[in-house]
Amino acid sequence: MKYLFLVFLMNLLSQYAGKPLRRDGSYPKSFEDIKNEIAGYTDIAKAIIDLAVHGKAQNRSYERLAVFADTIGPRLSGSKNLDAAIKYMFSALQKDGLENVHLEPVKVPHWERGEEFAMMLEPRNQSIAILGLGNSVATPPEGITAEVIVVASFDELHKRAQEAKGKIVVYNEPFISYGETVQYRVRGAVEAAKVGAVASLIRSITSFSIHSPHTGGQSYQPDVPQIPTACISVEDAEMMSRMSFRGTKIVVHLKMGAKTYPDSPSFNTVAEIVGSKYPEQENISNFDIVMESDEGTFKPSGLGFTGSAKAREIVKEIMTLLQPINATDVYDNADGTDIDYWMRDGVPGASLHNDISKYFWFHHSQGDMMTVQDPNQMNLCAAVWTVVSYVIADMEEMLPR
Repeated sequence: MKYLFLVFLMNLLSQYAGKPLRRDGSYPKSFEDIKNEIAGYTDIAKAIIDLAVHGKAQNRSYERLAVFADTIGPRLSGSKNLDAAIKYMFSALQKDGLENVHLEPVKVPHWERGEEFAMMLEPRNQSIAILGLGNSVATPPEGITAEVIVVASFDELHKRAQEAKGKIVVYNEPFISYGETVQYRVRGAVEAAKVGAVASLIRSITSFSIHSPHTGGQSYQPDVPQIPTACISVEDAEMMSRMSFRGTKIVVHLKMGAKTYPDSPSFNTVAEIVGSKYPEQENISNFDIVMESDEGTFKPSGLGFTGSAKAREIVKEIMTLLQPINATDVYDNADGTDIDYWMRDGVPGASLHNDISKYFWFHHSQGDMMTVQDPNQMNLCAAVWTVVSYVIADMEEMLPR
Protein backbone atom coordinates (compact mmCIF):
# COMPACT_ATOMS: atom_id res chain seq x y z
CA MET A 1 0.00 0.00 0.00
CA LYS A 2 1.42 3.30 -0.97
CA TYR A 3 1.46 6.04 1.65
CA LEU A 4 -0.47 8.40 -0.62
CA PHE A 5 0.73 11.90 0.24
CA LEU A 6 1.78 10.59 3.70
CA VAL A 7 5.49 11.11 3.17
CA PHE A 8 7.48 11.81 6.30
CA LEU A 9 10.03 14.42 5.17
CA MET A 10 11.20 15.57 8.58
CA ASN A 11 14.56 16.95 9.59
CA LEU A 12 15.06 14.14 12.09
CA LEU A 13 17.60 15.14 14.70
CA SER A 14 18.24 13.12 17.84
CA GLN A 15 18.93 14.60 21.25
CA TYR A 16 22.54 15.19 20.35
CA ALA A 17 21.92 15.98 16.68
CA GLY A 18 23.72 18.60 14.65
CA LYS A 19 27.24 19.04 13.35
CA PRO A 20 29.54 21.58 11.72
CA LEU A 21 28.85 22.12 8.04
CA ARG A 22 31.52 21.38 5.41
CA ARG A 23 30.40 23.25 2.31
CA ASP A 24 33.28 21.98 0.16
CA GLY A 25 32.33 18.33 0.75
CA SER A 26 35.49 17.58 2.74
CA TYR A 27 35.30 15.14 5.61
CA PRO A 28 37.96 15.72 8.28
CA LYS A 29 37.97 12.18 9.69
CA SER A 30 39.59 9.22 8.01
CA PHE A 31 37.23 6.56 6.73
CA GLU A 32 38.51 4.16 9.39
CA ASP A 33 37.58 6.70 12.07
CA ILE A 34 34.12 7.00 10.52
CA LYS A 35 33.69 3.21 10.48
CA ASN A 36 34.65 3.06 14.14
CA GLU A 37 32.21 5.85 14.99
CA ILE A 38 29.39 4.03 13.20
CA ALA A 39 30.30 0.74 14.89
CA GLY A 40 29.80 2.54 18.18
CA TYR A 41 26.07 2.72 17.41
CA THR A 42 25.69 -1.08 17.33
CA ASP A 43 23.98 -1.35 20.72
CA ILE A 44 21.71 1.64 20.02
CA ALA A 45 20.71 0.16 16.67
CA LYS A 46 19.89 -3.19 18.28
CA ALA A 47 17.81 -1.41 20.90
CA ILE A 48 15.87 0.48 18.22
CA ILE A 49 15.28 -2.70 16.23
CA ASP A 50 14.11 -4.54 19.34
CA LEU A 51 11.75 -1.68 20.26
CA ALA A 52 10.24 -1.50 16.75
CA VAL A 53 10.03 -5.22 16.03
CA HIS A 54 9.49 -6.85 19.43
CA GLY A 55 9.02 -4.12 22.03
CA LYS A 56 6.54 -1.42 23.00
CA ALA A 57 6.60 0.14 19.52
CA GLN A 58 5.67 -3.14 17.83
CA ASN A 59 2.80 -2.59 15.34
CA ARG A 60 2.68 1.10 16.26
CA SER A 61 3.20 2.25 12.65
CA TYR A 62 0.47 -0.09 11.42
CA GLU A 63 -2.02 0.94 14.10
CA ARG A 64 -1.45 4.66 13.64
CA LEU A 65 -1.66 4.41 9.87
CA ALA A 66 -4.85 2.38 10.17
CA VAL A 67 -6.51 5.04 12.32
CA PHE A 68 -5.37 7.75 9.92
CA ALA A 69 -6.43 5.95 6.72
CA ASP A 70 -9.74 4.69 8.12
CA THR A 71 -10.62 8.09 9.58
CA ILE A 72 -9.63 10.30 6.65
CA GLY A 73 -9.86 8.07 3.58
CA PRO A 74 -8.55 9.10 0.14
CA ARG A 75 -7.05 12.59 0.16
CA LEU A 76 -6.65 13.94 -3.33
CA SER A 77 -4.88 17.24 -3.84
CA GLY A 78 -7.24 20.15 -3.18
CA SER A 79 -9.90 17.96 -1.54
CA LYS A 80 -11.68 18.38 1.78
CA ASN A 81 -10.20 15.06 2.83
CA LEU A 82 -6.73 16.50 2.33
CA ASP A 83 -7.65 19.46 4.56
CA ALA A 84 -8.85 17.00 7.19
CA ALA A 85 -5.64 14.97 6.86
CA ILE A 86 -3.47 18.04 7.39
CA LYS A 87 -5.42 19.02 10.51
CA TYR A 88 -5.19 15.44 11.78
CA MET A 89 -1.41 15.23 11.29
CA PHE A 90 -0.82 18.70 12.73
CA SER A 91 -2.65 17.68 15.90
CA ALA A 92 -0.94 14.27 16.07
CA LEU A 93 2.55 15.78 15.76
CA GLN A 94 1.77 18.25 18.53
CA LYS A 95 0.50 15.46 20.78
CA ASP A 96 3.69 13.51 20.07
CA GLY A 97 5.66 16.41 21.52
CA LEU A 98 7.61 17.34 18.41
CA GLU A 99 9.00 20.84 18.16
CA ASN A 100 8.23 23.73 15.81
CA VAL A 101 5.09 22.03 14.52
CA HIS A 102 3.68 24.43 11.97
CA LEU A 103 1.93 24.76 8.63
CA GLU A 104 3.45 26.39 5.55
CA PRO A 105 0.85 27.84 3.12
CA VAL A 106 1.05 26.53 -0.44
CA LYS A 107 -1.17 26.31 -3.51
CA VAL A 108 -2.02 22.86 -4.85
CA PRO A 109 -3.81 21.60 -7.99
CA HIS A 110 -7.51 20.91 -7.57
CA TRP A 111 -9.13 18.39 -9.87
CA GLU A 112 -12.25 16.37 -9.08
CA ARG A 113 -13.24 13.15 -10.81
CA GLY A 114 -16.98 13.69 -10.53
CA GLU A 115 -19.60 11.13 -11.53
CA GLU A 116 -18.37 8.71 -14.17
CA PHE A 117 -19.38 5.48 -15.82
CA ALA A 118 -18.91 3.51 -19.01
CA MET A 119 -21.22 0.99 -20.66
CA MET A 120 -20.53 -1.28 -23.59
CA LEU A 121 -23.64 -1.18 -25.82
CA GLU A 122 -22.49 -3.50 -28.60
CA PRO A 123 -22.17 -6.43 -29.03
CA ARG A 124 -24.00 -6.61 -25.66
CA ASN A 125 -24.73 -4.47 -22.64
CA GLN A 126 -21.84 -4.69 -20.20
CA SER A 127 -20.76 -2.25 -17.48
CA ILE A 128 -17.11 -1.21 -17.86
CA ALA A 129 -15.27 -0.41 -14.62
CA ILE A 130 -13.41 2.90 -14.99
CA LEU A 131 -11.47 5.46 -12.98
CA GLY A 132 -10.88 8.84 -14.59
CA LEU A 133 -7.23 9.77 -14.96
CA GLY A 134 -5.91 12.82 -13.18
CA ASN A 135 -6.58 16.15 -14.92
CA SER A 136 -8.84 14.55 -17.52
CA VAL A 137 -11.44 16.77 -19.10
CA ALA A 138 -15.10 15.82 -18.88
CA THR A 139 -17.27 14.40 -21.61
CA PRO A 140 -20.19 16.51 -22.84
CA PRO A 141 -23.11 16.32 -20.35
CA GLU A 142 -24.84 13.72 -22.52
CA GLY A 143 -21.68 11.63 -22.67
CA ILE A 144 -19.91 10.15 -25.68
CA THR A 145 -21.18 7.14 -27.61
CA ALA A 146 -18.74 5.84 -30.17
CA GLU A 147 -17.28 2.77 -31.77
CA VAL A 148 -14.10 1.38 -30.20
CA ILE A 149 -10.73 0.70 -31.80
CA VAL A 150 -8.40 -1.51 -29.75
CA VAL A 151 -4.62 -1.17 -30.10
CA ALA A 152 -1.69 -2.74 -28.27
CA SER A 153 0.85 0.05 -28.82
CA PHE A 154 1.34 3.61 -30.01
CA ASP A 155 2.90 2.24 -33.19
CA GLU A 156 -0.25 0.27 -33.97
CA LEU A 157 -2.39 3.32 -33.23
CA HIS A 158 -0.52 5.50 -35.71
CA LYS A 159 -0.48 2.77 -38.37
CA ARG A 160 -4.28 2.61 -38.03
CA ALA A 161 -4.75 6.37 -37.71
CA GLN A 162 -7.44 6.54 -40.39
CA GLU A 163 -9.55 3.97 -38.51
CA ALA A 164 -9.26 5.83 -35.19
CA LYS A 165 -10.90 9.11 -36.21
CA GLY A 166 -14.14 9.69 -34.31
CA LYS A 167 -13.67 6.54 -32.20
CA ILE A 168 -12.79 5.69 -28.61
CA VAL A 169 -9.27 4.30 -28.46
CA VAL A 170 -8.82 1.38 -26.07
CA TYR A 171 -5.20 0.61 -25.24
CA ASN A 172 -4.55 -3.03 -24.41
CA GLU A 173 -0.81 -2.64 -23.88
CA PRO A 174 1.01 -5.55 -22.20
CA PHE A 175 2.51 -4.86 -18.77
CA ILE A 176 6.30 -4.98 -19.02
CA SER A 177 7.34 -2.81 -16.09
CA TYR A 178 5.74 0.19 -14.46
CA GLY A 179 8.39 2.57 -15.77
CA GLU A 180 8.00 1.37 -19.35
CA THR A 181 4.25 0.73 -19.46
CA VAL A 182 3.07 3.86 -17.62
CA GLN A 183 3.73 5.91 -20.76
CA TYR A 184 0.36 4.68 -22.05
CA ARG A 185 -1.41 6.20 -19.07
CA VAL A 186 0.57 9.44 -19.28
CA ARG A 187 0.48 9.92 -23.07
CA GLY A 188 -2.49 7.82 -24.13
CA ALA A 189 -4.99 10.66 -24.47
CA VAL A 190 -2.58 12.87 -26.40
CA GLU A 191 -1.62 10.18 -28.90
CA ALA A 192 -5.29 9.22 -29.39
CA ALA A 193 -6.28 12.86 -29.92
CA LYS A 194 -3.55 13.28 -32.54
CA VAL A 195 -5.35 10.76 -34.76
CA GLY A 196 -8.80 12.26 -34.17
CA ALA A 197 -10.13 9.99 -31.42
CA VAL A 198 -12.91 11.32 -29.18
CA ALA A 199 -11.76 9.58 -25.95
CA SER A 200 -9.22 7.07 -24.69
CA LEU A 201 -9.51 4.16 -22.27
CA ILE A 202 -6.24 2.75 -20.97
CA ARG A 203 -5.65 -0.73 -19.63
CA SER A 204 -4.58 -0.35 -16.00
CA ILE A 205 -0.83 -0.36 -15.38
CA THR A 206 -0.62 -3.55 -13.36
CA SER A 207 0.49 -7.16 -13.74
CA PHE A 208 -2.48 -8.52 -11.78
CA SER A 209 -6.14 -7.57 -11.59
CA ILE A 210 -9.46 -8.61 -10.10
CA HIS A 211 -11.52 -6.34 -12.34
CA SER A 212 -9.83 -3.39 -10.66
CA PRO A 213 -9.06 -0.17 -12.56
CA HIS A 214 -5.91 1.68 -11.47
CA THR A 215 -5.84 5.44 -11.86
CA GLY A 216 -2.98 7.96 -11.96
CA GLY A 217 -1.79 11.12 -13.61
CA GLN A 218 -1.80 11.94 -17.32
CA SER A 219 -0.63 14.93 -19.30
CA TYR A 220 -2.08 16.95 -22.15
CA GLN A 221 -0.06 18.92 -24.70
CA PRO A 222 -0.85 22.56 -25.53
CA ASP A 223 -1.14 21.99 -29.29
CA VAL A 224 -3.26 18.80 -29.10
CA PRO A 225 -7.04 18.67 -28.44
CA GLN A 226 -7.92 17.51 -24.93
CA ILE A 227 -10.11 14.40 -24.87
CA PRO A 228 -11.59 12.52 -21.88
CA THR A 229 -9.45 9.65 -20.62
CA ALA A 230 -9.85 6.94 -18.01
CA CYS A 231 -8.30 3.66 -17.01
CA ILE A 232 -10.15 0.37 -17.31
CA SER A 233 -9.51 -3.05 -15.83
CA VAL A 234 -7.15 -5.56 -17.43
CA GLU A 235 -10.10 -7.92 -17.85
CA ASP A 236 -12.22 -5.41 -19.80
CA ALA A 237 -9.28 -4.35 -21.99
CA GLU A 238 -8.50 -7.96 -22.88
CA MET A 239 -12.17 -8.76 -23.48
CA MET A 240 -12.52 -5.92 -25.98
CA SER A 241 -9.21 -6.92 -27.58
CA ARG A 242 -10.50 -10.45 -28.15
CA MET A 243 -13.75 -9.11 -29.58
CA SER A 244 -11.89 -6.77 -31.89
CA PHE A 245 -9.56 -9.54 -33.08
CA ARG A 246 -12.65 -11.57 -34.08
CA GLY A 247 -13.95 -8.60 -36.08
CA THR A 248 -16.79 -7.81 -33.66
CA LYS A 249 -18.04 -4.23 -33.65
CA ILE A 250 -17.75 -2.65 -30.18
CA VAL A 251 -19.68 0.46 -29.13
CA VAL A 252 -19.16 2.14 -25.75
CA HIS A 253 -21.02 4.94 -24.00
CA LEU A 254 -18.73 7.01 -21.75
CA LYS A 255 -19.74 9.73 -19.33
CA MET A 256 -17.28 11.63 -17.14
CA GLY A 257 -18.01 14.65 -14.97
CA ALA A 258 -14.39 15.61 -14.25
CA LYS A 259 -13.62 19.24 -13.49
CA THR A 260 -10.44 21.24 -12.95
CA TYR A 261 -10.65 24.15 -10.50
CA PRO A 262 -8.18 26.96 -9.78
CA ASP A 263 -5.32 25.94 -7.51
CA SER A 264 -6.50 25.59 -3.92
CA PRO A 265 -4.85 26.86 -0.73
CA SER A 266 -3.23 24.09 1.29
CA PHE A 267 -0.26 23.51 3.59
CA ASN A 268 3.00 21.69 4.05
CA THR A 269 2.99 20.07 7.48
CA VAL A 270 6.34 20.52 9.24
CA ALA A 271 7.71 19.19 12.52
CA GLU A 272 11.20 18.89 13.96
CA ILE A 273 13.29 17.31 16.66
CA VAL A 274 15.73 20.14 17.23
CA GLY A 275 19.32 19.24 18.03
CA SER A 276 20.66 20.37 21.39
CA LYS A 277 24.20 20.96 20.08
CA TYR A 278 23.51 22.72 16.79
CA PRO A 279 19.88 23.86 16.98
CA GLU A 280 20.38 26.41 14.18
CA GLN A 281 20.50 23.58 11.60
CA GLU A 282 17.01 23.90 10.27
CA ASN A 283 17.98 25.24 6.76
CA ILE A 284 18.36 23.28 3.50
CA SER A 285 22.10 23.98 3.46
CA ASN A 286 22.32 22.06 6.73
CA PHE A 287 20.17 19.06 5.79
CA ASP A 288 22.05 15.79 6.12
CA ILE A 289 19.63 13.70 4.10
CA VAL A 290 16.06 13.64 2.77
CA MET A 291 14.14 10.37 2.75
CA GLU A 292 10.95 9.08 1.20
CA SER A 293 8.93 5.87 1.15
CA ASP A 294 6.96 6.01 -2.10
CA GLU A 295 6.67 2.38 -3.19
CA GLY A 296 5.03 0.59 -0.32
CA THR A 297 6.15 -0.67 3.06
CA PHE A 298 6.66 -4.34 2.39
CA LYS A 299 9.63 -6.41 3.58
CA PRO A 300 12.67 -4.10 3.36
CA SER A 301 16.03 -5.09 1.93
CA GLY A 302 17.79 -1.74 2.30
CA LEU A 303 17.81 1.75 0.85
CA GLY A 304 18.20 3.37 -2.54
CA PHE A 305 20.72 6.20 -2.24
CA THR A 306 21.61 9.30 -4.25
CA GLY A 307 24.67 11.28 -3.22
CA SER A 308 28.43 11.55 -3.46
CA ALA A 309 30.69 8.50 -3.50
CA LYS A 310 32.01 9.38 -0.03
CA ALA A 311 28.48 9.72 1.35
CA ARG A 312 27.52 6.36 -0.21
CA GLU A 313 30.39 4.58 1.55
CA ILE A 314 29.28 6.07 4.86
CA VAL A 315 25.66 5.02 4.28
CA LYS A 316 26.85 1.50 3.44
CA GLU A 317 28.55 1.33 6.83
CA ILE A 318 25.44 2.61 8.58
CA MET A 319 23.34 -0.05 6.87
CA THR A 320 25.51 -2.80 8.40
CA LEU A 321 23.82 -1.92 11.68
CA LEU A 322 20.64 -3.44 10.23
CA GLN A 323 22.09 -6.93 9.88
CA PRO A 324 19.76 -8.30 12.60
CA ILE A 325 16.81 -7.76 10.20
CA ASN A 326 18.74 -8.45 6.99
CA ALA A 327 18.13 -5.01 5.48
CA THR A 328 21.68 -3.94 4.70
CA ASP A 329 21.76 -3.33 0.94
CA VAL A 330 22.42 0.06 -0.64
CA TYR A 331 21.06 0.42 -4.18
CA ASP A 332 21.74 3.03 -6.83
CA ASN A 333 19.50 6.09 -6.87
CA ALA A 334 16.90 7.18 -4.37
CA ASP A 335 13.36 7.31 -5.76
CA GLY A 336 10.67 9.80 -4.87
CA THR A 337 9.03 12.82 -6.42
CA ASP A 338 8.91 14.58 -3.05
CA ILE A 339 12.67 14.46 -2.46
CA ASP A 340 13.82 15.08 -6.05
CA TYR A 341 13.95 18.83 -5.55
CA TRP A 342 16.36 18.56 -2.62
CA MET A 343 18.51 15.95 -4.35
CA ARG A 344 18.85 18.18 -7.42
CA ASP A 345 20.31 20.81 -5.09
CA GLY A 346 22.91 18.35 -3.83
CA VAL A 347 21.24 17.08 -0.66
CA PRO A 348 21.83 13.31 -0.24
CA GLY A 349 18.63 11.30 -0.60
CA ALA A 350 17.40 7.86 0.40
CA SER A 351 14.31 5.81 -0.39
CA LEU A 352 13.06 2.56 1.07
CA HIS A 353 13.93 -0.49 -1.02
CA ASN A 354 11.42 -3.23 -0.31
CA ASP A 355 9.71 -6.19 -1.94
CA ILE A 356 7.39 -4.51 -4.45
CA SER A 357 6.42 -7.69 -6.30
CA LYS A 358 2.78 -7.10 -5.30
CA TYR A 359 2.88 -3.32 -5.01
CA PHE A 360 1.40 -2.61 -8.43
CA TRP A 361 -1.40 -5.09 -7.81
CA PHE A 362 -2.98 -2.42 -5.58
CA HIS A 363 -1.28 0.82 -6.69
CA HIS A 364 -3.77 3.65 -7.36
CA SER A 365 -6.74 1.29 -7.11
CA GLN A 366 -9.76 1.01 -4.81
CA GLY A 367 -7.98 -1.97 -3.24
CA ASP A 368 -5.20 0.25 -1.87
CA MET A 369 -6.37 -0.06 1.74
CA MET A 370 -5.06 -1.30 5.09
CA THR A 371 -5.83 -4.92 4.19
CA VAL A 372 -2.73 -4.82 1.97
CA GLN A 373 -0.49 -3.89 4.89
CA ASP A 374 1.41 -6.41 6.99
CA PRO A 375 2.18 -5.07 10.48
CA ASN A 376 5.27 -7.26 10.80
CA GLN A 377 6.74 -5.88 7.59
CA MET A 378 5.87 -2.34 8.66
CA ASN A 379 7.76 -2.93 11.92
CA LEU A 380 10.87 -3.78 9.89
CA CYS A 381 10.45 -0.66 7.75
CA ALA A 382 10.09 1.48 10.86
CA ALA A 383 13.30 -0.01 12.25
CA VAL A 384 15.19 0.79 9.04
CA TRP A 385 14.11 4.42 8.96
CA THR A 386 14.67 4.99 12.67
CA VAL A 387 18.16 3.49 12.81
CA VAL A 388 19.31 5.38 9.72
CA SER A 389 17.74 8.67 10.87
CA TYR A 390 19.17 8.40 14.37
CA VAL A 391 22.72 7.56 13.31
CA ILE A 392 22.99 10.14 10.52
CA ALA A 393 21.56 12.87 12.75
CA ASP A 394 23.81 11.97 15.68
CA MET A 395 27.13 11.52 13.88
CA GLU A 396 29.64 14.27 14.51
CA GLU A 397 29.97 15.37 10.88
CA MET A 398 27.50 15.83 8.04
CA LEU A 399 27.29 13.47 5.10
CA PRO A 400 29.63 14.92 2.45
CA ARG A 401 27.92 16.37 -0.61
